[in-house]
Amino acid sequence: MSEIDRLYSYRTLLTGHRALPRDEILNKLEISQATFKRDLAKLRDRLNIPVVFDRDLGGYRIDNTDTHQELPGLWFSQDEILALLTIQNMLEQLEPGLLGPKLKPLQQRLDDMLTGQGLSAETLSQRVRLVHAGKRRLKLKCFELIAKATLERKQITIQHFNRQTGKMVERTISPQQLVHYRDNWYVDAWCHLRKEVRSFAVDAITECEQLDVDAKELDTDQLRSSMQSGYGIFGGAVKGWAKLKFTPERARWVKHEEWHPDQKGHEESDGSYVLEIPYSDERELIGDILRYGADVQVNCPVSLKDRVHSEFRKVLKKYEGDQ
Repeated sequence: MSEIDRLYSYRTLLTGHRALPRDEILNKLEISQATFKRDLAKLRDRLNIPVVFDRDLGGYRIDNTDTHQELPGLWFSQDEILALLTIQNMLEQLEPGLLGPKLKPLQQRLDDMLTGQGLSAETLSQRVRLVHAGKRRLKLKCFELIAKATLERKQITIQHFNRQTGKMVERTISPQQLVHYRDNWYVDAWCHLRKEVRSFAVDAITECEQLDVDAKELDTDQLRSSMQSGYGIFGGAVKGWAKLKFTPERARWVKHEEWHPDQKGHEESDGSYVLEIPYSDERELIGDILRYGADVQVNCPVSLKDRVHSEFRKVLKKYEGDQ
């Protein structure tokens, strides 16, 4: 008997009203006392199956009086079931219809377990809420195919709409990783057309087809250097460090925020906060700076400061025209 078959046999032997003495278990499974000890440790520590020794009954049994419930090969406590349902509920709100149908069978079993413990899973949707801002509609078919190709390491051909140029371009990509950023999905991939790593918004991919060709593999460090060195979703080598000074009022929030894993920051004597972050493309960074209005000032580099100044002048000109 294989080890996994033997471990499953304990469930049959130890479930019920009768407890089995150790010697009877050893005989039924044809194992030694040392193997039995190792099996007990695996059942309890790795599989979380509550095997207990019942002194009154003089043997071992699975404790069904605890708050544990069984899934195939797994046991969950009441708190763990509630945690799983909470995660499932958050996933559905994160992308309705994306994972919900696939998790529905598991959710029903978890619902039944919670009901047996006197809890209601229905209250989760009323108590856990995600607020989305700027979320774009996602074509489910494309997302699922892209996710499948990413996991199976296959190339895909896509029709990609470039919002900046307004043109549709067909290209073949080797997907490396999916990224959920600011309520929207992106795929970081090697673009065989441009011969470099690019990030594509999944909602901008109108058509896609998986190819029976292995994806080009990129080293993890290479991918991080290409896509995560600078600020935001834009990839590329770092071309500068932005030094932003926030007012004391805004600093109360910003000093606790992470804008980039490599950021630097310090508080000034007047309560203002200076944040330094690397960037490879200033477009997204400028947008976030403009969002803070007069609560932030760009100290350097001069090129970024001039771009922000120019944008503010354009905004001001529009409102001066209204007056």
